[in-house]
Formats: sequence, structure tokens, C-alpha cells
Amino acid sequence: MLIIPAIDLKDGACVRLRQGRMEDSTVFSNDPVEMAAKWVEAGCRRLHLVDLNGAFAGEPVNGDVVKAIAARYPDLPIQIGGGIRNLETIEHYVRAGVSYVIIGTKAVKEPEFVAEACKAFPGKVIVGLDARDGFVATDGWAETSELQVVDLAKRFEADGVSAIVYTDIAKDGMMQGCNVEATAALSRATSIPVIASGGIHNLGDVQSLLNARAPGIVGAITGRAIYEGTLDIAEAQALCDSFK
Repeated sequence: MLIIPAIDLKDGACVRLRQGRMEDSTVFSNDPVEMAAKWVEAGCRRLHLVDLNGAFAGEPVNGDVVKAIAARYPDLPIQIGGGIRNLETIEHYVRAGVSYVIIGTKAVKEPEFVAEACKAFPGKVIVGLDARDGFVATDGWAETSELQVVDLAKRFEADGVSAIVYTDIAKDGMMQGCNVEATAALSRATSIPVIASGGIHNLGDVQSLLNARAPGIVGAITGRAIYEGTLDIAEAQALCDSFK
């Protein structure tokens, strides 16, 4: 399992939100590229970028920052989400050196777009499923649909999706541990690899994910914990690497 640092971009800065609320943000750095450097030097093997402005605008807003990070680390897998609603945006990011694009709201509202994107950019598409009480949320978590996460995930199995980033909104940014039970259940219900997101606070939370022994969980995204120092990336990755 990979420990994946999150760099959330808002107005060109690196921030963290609580439960997806744009008005409840903390700025951790005004230089996201240098923040990326910090996590790379700590030993991360993948980066998770989110264009928060883009998620609400429906189109990329912090694309220049993403491009700068990808240019600095051309050999590092980078995944980007937020405002990806058409093939042109995906092509832009792929050309910029991004390894994976995360389709969120568009995947829920127009599932057929995922199949189209996977066909056009094989191996490059991740679906982001954000849940509130098991139901999929969209539009920067402003809306909650009537779709169950597991049901939607199964729909994408034949499309060639590389992974599902699963976020429990109630846990995100709260540093109270991620929803291990729901994450493990999703990983067992679908053949698509699952990346856990939201709520990781310390090494114990990483251990809890590992203890679920769900082979489908291939990564865990962490944000506020690494910025506030309650989780050390190198230590967490070493724990994952040594887990039997």
C-alpha cells in the first residue's frame, strides 16, 4: 500500500479543507511546488493533487501549478482531480506529464464519459467517489446523489478504470481515522483497486487499514496529518512495506 501525500490547490496556494468546505481552509504553503519537493524528499512514491477551485468551477483553475510540479518530477506518478469534465482537459494534463486524472462529479452524472475517457486515454483514468453515509456526493461535495458508492463502482469495472479514490466526507480533514470498514467493503465489492482517502491522523490509522487485509486497497491519501506533523510519511510507508 502506498502512502500518498495530498496537495490541495486553492488560489495558487497549498491548503487543506475540513469536510470539503471552501470557507474552512487552512493555508499550509504559498509554494505548492516546494511542498511537493518536501514530500518527494520524504520518500513518497506518488502525489495526489486536487484543484479545489476547479472542482467548483467545473474546469481547471490551478493548471499551471500542476504543470510545474509534473515538470519538476517527470518520473513521479502524479494524479490530479478537480474540474475534469472533458477529454480536452484530460489531454492537457497528460501532455503536462500527469500520470492519472481523477474524474469525480462527471463520473457520477455521466458514467458513460468514464468509458469514453478510458478508451481515449487507457491506463490514465481514476474515478473519485466521495460518499456521505454511503451515498455518492458531487460538485465539490455540495450535493448528495441517490447513488450507492458500491453500485456505481461496479458499473465502472468493464471500462478499464485504473483505481477508485474513495473518500468518506464525514472523515475528511477531521483527523479521526478513515472509514476502514466502508473502504474495505468497497475494495471487496469491486475488482477495481481502491485508494483510501480522508481522515488519516497517525500511524495507528494506517495500521488499521492494513489490518483490514483487503488486498484491493492499494493506497492511502493523507493530507492534514502530514502537514500538522501527526504522521511521518517515511515511517508510514515503511510500515506498509513491512506489513505481511
